Amino acid sequence: MNNQDIDVTRDYHESTKLAYINLTNKPPLYKAYPGLADITLPTDFAPPQTPTLEAVAGNPGEHSDELDLTALARLLYFSAGVLHKRILPVAGEVHYRAAASAGALYPVEVYAVTGGIPGLEAGVYHFTPDRFALTQLRSGDYRRELAAAAARDDSQIAESPMTLVFTAMFWRSAWKYRIRSYRYCFWDAGTILANTLAVARGGAGLPARLVTGFVDDEVNTLLGLDQEREAALCLVPVGIAGAARGETLLTTQASRQPLATIKGQPTEGYEGEIEYPEIIQAHAASCLASREEVVGWRESAAEADSTGPRETRETRAVSLRNAAQPESQALGDSIAGRGSTRHFSRSNISLEQFSAILDNSTKQLPADFLAGETVSLVDPYIIVNAVEGLEPGAYYFSPLTRELELLKRGDFREEAGHLCFEQALGADSSAVVYFLADLDRILARYGNRGYRTAQLEAGVMAGNAYLCSHSLGLGATGMTFYDDDVTEFFSPHAVGKSMMFLVALGNTDKVNRVRPFRSKVGVLLDSLARGAGKPAS
Repeated sequence: MNNQDIDVTRDYHESTKLAYINLTNKPPLYKAYPGLADITLPTDFAPPQTPTLEAVAGNPGEHSDELDLTALARLLYFSAGVLHKRILPVAGEVHYRAAASAGALYPVEVYAVTGGIPGLEAGVYHFTPDRFALTQLRSGDYRRELAAAAARDDSQIAESPMTLVFTAMFWRSAWKYRIRSYRYCFWDAGTILANTLAVARGGAGLPARLVTGFVDDEVNTLLGLDQEREAALCLVPVGIAGAARGETLLTTQASRQPLATIKGQPTEGYEGEIEYPEIIQAHAASCLASREEVVGWRESAAEADSTGPRETRETRAVSLRNAAQPESQALGDSIAGRGSTRHFSRSNISLEQFSAILDNSTKQLPADFLAGETVSLVDPYIIVNAVEGLEPGAYYFSPLTRELELLKRGDFREEAGHLCFEQALGADSSAVVYFLADLDRILARYGNRGYRTAQLEAGVMAGNAYLCSHSLGLGATGMTFYDDDVTEFFSPHAVGKSMMFLVALGNTDKVNRVRPFRSKVGVLLDSLARGAGKPAS
């Protein structure tokens, strides 16, 4: 290398430029299959009328014995549909979806594998939210293939009328959030899943369960995915079993034969797309490669937790067991009125409201990774700023005992704002719920697949908190955070745990707009960074 090798300097300069995200290469919000016809979904369905708190908790209000095309349309609409559109002066047309998404990028796609339900023939379908339509990718009953990929020899998938498959299109989120976006894909899937489970189980009385163990390559192939750009995250079988028999699922030769190419191919790749190898590597490391591996993983998930139930210290603040439930809006109204709060009013919420949100949003999920003594992989920690009947301070909520423990007293609004990545929302809210997980413990038991499940469960809990908050006339919003700072703040109780996601709760301000914010913590850290030596201890 010599002084005339000018490419080195030029490359360095180009790679260190600061700029806003490149708006010219923003990926489209919707996946399309050119040349394939739409199957327009019906819109003459009634919104779910079950009270939201009951629906989120999985207590059915309405009951349905049959999943037909109209019921499927309602489920898709209130899970991932476009609820309304607005024209904004600068942004142009903006679409508002049923569930929250980081940066409104919506990287999660929804597919349906059906065995033939009234009004829709058996097949593999892709849901298109903007046109509220289905696109058929395969004709025929592929439930046996899907059940075999999930290594299930029972009726959960093979005999359910339909299974929804949730996938992530990585670039759609990575365009803005880069390497960290892999986490966001699970958070976004979680908020949609919260709606799906509430509408299906609580809104219609239809069985629905979260399945995260499956042979990744087989499911992705069934959907015709380019696995480095889009990959399956989870399956949700919906409806009452009985439409098919599945006794020979895992031995039938037909289910093991290579699948033909799907009917149509979507546009692959986008102009200016950037590949992040770390995302591809992280996802590949957590894939299950064979049905035997899926069975082994599921057995590990079902084993009793060798460390026993996690208990807290003796001092308790409040028990949420059998707490009185306030009246809540109908589920359909809560979803239709949901939106991420941009400014909280710094006012109190009642203990009844706070307890209802925390208790119902953290109920044990119907999921294949939770069994035995394990009721959750996630530990909720809370900074309480303004809840009537609770001292301001830092708390831990036990998913097992349903009790809230005071860890330290004090006004921590500034700390909450700092931990929420220097956002006023954390400081202005009535409470911030931080979902942490013991990753070392989870990875030792579940392997790398455990990372997916912990992130996904945190996303579902946050989505539940959105629904519960809005049903009580409050606001909610998810945010990013300073990972290690959150752990340090809640330590020693949280030593060794890692941040998954968070949601802030409170009363929405009359002027619901983002306000500038700089916490005292952030100002102090900047000051220390300018020092000539080590900071004073």
